[in-house]
Amino acid sequence: MIRRGGHLRDPIKRPSFREAQPGRRRDSLHPASSPTPPPQPAGADVTTRTPLTARVVGASARHPWVTILLALLLAAAAGFHASRNFAMTTDTAELISPDLDWRRGELDFDAAFPQQQDLTVVVVDGATPELAEQAAARLGAHLRAAAGLFHSVRRPEGGPFFARNGLMLLPLEDVQSTLDQLIAAQPFLGPLAADPSLRGIMGALDTVLDGVRRGQASLAQVERPVARLGEAFGAVAAGRPAFFSWQALFSDAPPGTRQTRRFLLVQPVMDYSALQPGKAAGDAIRAAARALALDPAHGVTVRLTGPVPMADEEFASLSENAGIMGAAMLLALVAMLWLAVRSARLVAAILATALLGLVMTAGLGLLVAGRFNLISVAFIPLFLGLGVDFGIQLCVRFRAERLRHSGPREALGAAGGAVGGSLALAAVATAVGFLAFLPTSYLGVSELGAIAGAGMIVAFLLSITLLPALVAVLRPEGRHRGGGHGGGGHEGSEHGGGGRAEMGWPALAPLDAWLRRRRRAVIGAWAAAGLVALALMPLLRFDFNPLHLRNAEAESMATLYDLMRDPDRTPNTIDVLAPSLAEADALAARLARLPEVSQTVTLSSFIPADQEPKLAAIHDAADLLSLTLDPVTVRPPPSDAEVARSMAETAAALRQAAGEATEGPAQAARRLAEALERLAEGTAGRRAAAQAALVPPLRTLLDQVRALLRAAPVTRAALPDSLAEDWAAADGRARIQVFPRGDSNDNAVLRRFSAAVQAVAPQATGAPISIQGAADSVVTAFLEAGLLSGIAIAALLALVLRRTRDVLLTVAPVLLSGLLTLGSCVLLGLPLNFANIIALPLLFGIGVAFNIYFVMAGRQGETGLLPSSLTRAILFSALTTATAFGSLWLSHHPGTASMGQLLGLSLAWVLAATLLLQPALLAQPPERN
Repeated sequence: MIRRGGHLRDPIKRPSFREAQPGRRRDSLHPASSPTPPPQPAGADVTTRTPLTARVVGASARHPWVTILLALLLAAAAGFHASRNFAMTTDTAELISPDLDWRRGELDFDAAFPQQQDLTVVVVDGATPELAEQAAARLGAHLRAAAGLFHSVRRPEGGPFFARNGLMLLPLEDVQSTLDQLIAAQPFLGPLAADPSLRGIMGALDTVLDGVRRGQASLAQVERPVARLGEAFGAVAAGRPAFFSWQALFSDAPPGTRQTRRFLLVQPVMDYSALQPGKAAGDAIRAAARALALDPAHGVTVRLTGPVPMADEEFASLSENAGIMGAAMLLALVAMLWLAVRSARLVAAILATALLGLVMTAGLGLLVAGRFNLISVAFIPLFLGLGVDFGIQLCVRFRAERLRHSGPREALGAAGGAVGGSLALAAVATAVGFLAFLPTSYLGVSELGAIAGAGMIVAFLLSITLLPALVAVLRPEGRHRGGGHGGGGHEGSEHGGGGRAEMGWPALAPLDAWLRRRRRAVIGAWAAAGLVALALMPLLRFDFNPLHLRNAEAESMATLYDLMRDPDRTPNTIDVLAPSLAEADALAARLARLPEVSQTVTLSSFIPADQEPKLAAIHDAADLLSLTLDPVTVRPPPSDAEVARSMAETAAALRQAAGEATEGPAQAARRLAEALERLAEGTAGRRAAAQAALVPPLRTLLDQVRALLRAAPVTRAALPDSLAEDWAAADGRARIQVFPRGDSNDNAVLRRFSAAVQAVAPQATGAPISIQGAADSVVTAFLEAGLLSGIAIAALLALVLRRTRDVLLTVAPVLLSGLLTLGSCVLLGLPLNFANIIALPLLFGIGVAFNIYFVMAGRQGETGLLPSSLTRAILFSALTTATAFGSLWLSHHPGTASMGQLLGLSLAWVLAATLLLQPALLAQPPERN
């Protein structure tokens, strides 16, 4: 008779759950919650005739301080190596093998045009064309003076060549139209060129108004310049920012983005040892813009995009709030561990083991790979997710064994003997799954596989050595049935005097029995779900565009999408190298005829067509305008009093010209007169603000017109070296740039565009081809690794389990859960991408481990799986892993959020298949040999 809770029970009259199960063995993986035999004597030898893992656990528990010291020494050595040799590359180009065809084309182009690599594109938008031109010129000069931060600073559409020959590059009819507008504006341009000041502007208006007064012109003919000047002067008089465009004043159409936008191509010095390699250069560009007052308040917006700032912002967004998220994850992880083992000391032991193992794995990873990359650094959550699982399995079993043994060392030895084999097999199988990525061309995941695979072995070895030693030292107490040693402890006790720690869930016994009783229906339902998921596979999407994984609200991405709206400036172009310029021109003509291509550009595109008629028209206009634009004398700058007086006189002339009329031109004249009167009577500061708004853009316009009228014949030899270097390589090869037709951000458009160009020019490269090639490489790598790991794990399981049925029982739920995960992605509209596909190795590793635990329990005769402590260990292991990754789902970063979503789905299906399918599969084990 055994006393429990103050009552007498007869074990013969009320058989235990274990005794009621035929064929159930006492050494099953995790016992169900049930009465247990009396505790063994404290001196019992639990290592006799026990597995190697039990002997290792027992030895570690008997000599805890030696074990802990050795572990600390190893961790210290690994930490020292990691601190002295830590290296991490953030170069995404190194994530995929350079031996692939599309990568060779990419590297060949980079070698031919090194100035096109690692670019920061500075986009300068001005409220007016003149402001944009001034800002780009000033910012470019400022950046060129910065030493040590930039390899080069270029203006692809600026500089003396384009200033002089920009008109020549337009179609002939546009050239003639522009010249006609300049000639028509000659009466206005003359006074402005002779006196480029507010006084000169007033003089030009007086000249026009004098013609109106004489009847040589009407007020309606000058309504547009009068109205626009009225808006500008009115804004200044009211104290508002004013931005005036003289170019727009003489044009029939308002300036568009092509007129108000300028570019700088900056090649910064990169620091790939930093998380943001181009951050110093980006900060310097923004600081220069601030120093030059290039901001919206002054009519200018400076934005950064291109490969460098996009990558820097990507890393910055990933690390944003990382400390808070990490702390929250750690707290949640500790909470899950405590719920699993119900002992603060066991939680401390598990965490200490995991942290030391992480240090060892980091040192080992640097020893193997030499440095981490953006993907291989993911070994940290992988190690914690799977490594903690081993600790939970051992500690939950230890808590259950404390009911049967008088001391913690004996319970540890028994726990090691019970779960050691399962942990060893799970660790090796998971490591094999990770190592299967080694031969793939996806180098980022290949290195992750090597490090994570080694980490699984480290986690297992520490789980059977360091963890038992820590448990032995910390001595987490738990009541056993008969009192004795440790009976007076209270940590972890869930019942009062004489009670026992309850590590299983007896309430799940009816569900377990139902699953075994209705096994055919259960298996059939799961099979049907698998068939539905299989039918959905053709609808599974892989979003190969990495831009869709980035934060669309980040400056670099918002700017990039803005550029994509302009078909002439989209970054999604393809480059083709031809042996010579002549062959490049011929190939460009062929490519331009493709329906998927909007235009092609070569070096010859900068040699204008129809040069003779264009030059003749330009020279005729220059003869007419030469004295107008270059007067013999230029008046000195006026005083403030002269400016005020000229404004008052012009205001009076405007009111006289308007008279009593009420139509639009007269109203515009009166508005301008009112603004000029307010400025003439106002402060000198307001008049200075008016000069700043109107005079600098006037000088810019006059300089631009003078340069355009000095155009000369353009030949290949006349092209500047800075331009030719972007289109002709040093070895004589010539570059062709091919632009897509349609929405260049649409995956289908890019796919058709790439295929069409490569059909004509297989050596083509560029963003659309690299994106598609990277997608194909990643998918191929995962298919190869999946096939290889499946074969290797199946062979390992067959070698260890030696039963085909047990191998199938282990692998089938994992494959089914993976299929159901992908089917759920289809139903939820969640495509696979470069980020969330990394979740698949974790799904496979956890799934194999969980099902190994159940199959090994079944081999030992365990039939009540759900009520057992094994289910508790598996459930909380899954919850711990979900906690470690769960916060990813809440991230504002699309790629990170999609990874969290797929991880959540995969963990849910793995857990469901393990707990709700595996018991039915194991319900009728085969006869033992």
